[in-house]
Amino acid sequence: MPPKVSELARALAAAGFEECGGKGSHRNFKHAKGIRITLSGKPGSDARPYQEKAVRQAIEQVSE
Repeated sequence: MPPKVSELARALAAAGFEECGGKGSHRNFKHAKGIRITLSGKPGSDARPYQEKAVRQAIEQVSE
């Protein structure tokens, strides 16, 4: 079962990303190291594989 969009947002927040607004169902996150990522979809929706991959890569970049 794929994770929910809200779970990906929590993972980003735990990695130090801050939510900086968005429009509609899009939420933008940024990190102090300059990395930005946008998540789309309602919080209760299943996350798409490309979203999971993007979040994983963003978290790996800030943990280096």
